Parts: sequence; structure tokens; C-alpha cells
Amino acid sequence: MDILGTTLRVCVDDLDAAVDFYERLTGGRALRFERGGVSVAAVGCFLLMSGPESELEVLRKVAATISVQDVDAAFTSLTEAGAKVLAGPVPTPAGRNLIAVHPDGSVFEYVDQRRDQGVIRNS
Repeated sequence: MDILGTTLRVCVDDLDAAVDFYERLTGGRALRFERGGVSVAAVGCFLLMSGPESELEVLRKVAATISVQDVDAAFTSLTEAGAKVLAGPVPTPAGRNLIAVHPDGSVFEYVDQRRDQGVIRNS
């Protein structure tokens, strides 16, 4: 599995203020969307999330988002290496994702991103 980049997940109270800061910091524009009652903005390598504490509590358990070429291939690689896939692959506004627990207990989101959606990749 080729890892194309990572996205840092940040839970914030005021999404608009956070977007302003991160757009200035990165020089990029935010891609905004809603997901399960949570407002999300992708800015550079940051994924900003704001919403009900009950939703954010779950999201905080995911250490990072990892970009891959193909979530189906990641599913195969992860399960063959001993990870447990908790959810997915499922479609999202920016491609497809899955959530996996590594054998050490770390939880990661894996995404394959469509370039036409404006979602960031970092090297």
C-alpha cells in the first residue's frame, strides 16, 4: 500500500475562526462539508472538525487520516497485516474511507481522494 500523505485532525469549537487562521497559515482555501452532524473543513494538511461533543468524542479517537491510492487495496493490506477494519470502505464527500485499528491499538482513517474534489494531498 502506498501512503500518499497524512492529514492532521483538529477538533475546534469555532470552525469559522479556525478556518480563517488555517487559511492564513497555509495560504490555501478550505473545502467545507458536513458529515454525520459534524461540520468539517479541509485546509492544507489540516482537517478541522466542529460539532456536538458526543460526535467529536468519537472523532478524537482517530489519530490521523492517511491518504492512499485505493481504499480497497488498503483494506487488503491492513487485514493481511493484522489490523481490524471497524468501518468501511464507504463513500464520503471526498472519496472513500475506512477506519482501522492497528494491532497496537492505534486507530486511523484511510482515504482515497479524488483530485476533482479539491482535497489536499501532501508529500
